[in-house]
Amino acid sequence: MRWEWRTFGEQFGGAEELLGSIEPEHIVESDETYLISAEGVDAVKLRDGLMDVKHLEQVDENGLELWKPVMKSPLPISAADARAVLAALRVSAPLDRDTYDLADLASAGGAAVGVVPVHKTRRRYTFGGCMAELTDLRAGDRPTRTIVIESEEPRRVIAVVRELGLGSRPNVSVPRQLRALI
Repeated sequence: MRWEWRTFGEQFGGAEELLGSIEPEHIVESDETYLISAEGVDAVKLRDGLMDVKHLEQVDENGLELWKPVMKSPLPISAADARAVLAALRVSAPLDRDTYDLADLASAGGAAVGVVPVHKTRRRYTFGGCMAELTDLRAGDRPTRTIVIESEEPRRVIAVVRELGLGSRPNVSVPRQLRALI
């Protein structure tokens, strides 16, 4: 489990300058497909052939979000895993098959489930003992940028967010932002 603070925008001022002054540890490009719903708060995506579900465990008094990975299963997934995906999306649907691929999951959820193709270019850093990532993200034809600070220690995340001058920005999860973008 890890605590996460993330915000979206076109520019991040001093934070971007600070991170840009150090060499990224990794630059990763990925194509992912998110499943979103009006009621879902968990992150549900397909990346590298794996159905990846992260559950939002809690939000603390500082607005930090504690995320717990609950699934990384290769497609097709079992009916039990499909039920878990739909539960993460807060969608109820009858399932009558043994295995499900992405199209089957979207179909089972009907109009309640949106399928959002996402391309990411992520630049990863270590800053203040936290993982920091500056990402260019394209959801369909809509571009945005995000910066995230993550750690198992919430006080470190808060310290880095403040050090980077981002404390006045809202903490917004990827599923929430994707719903807003589309």
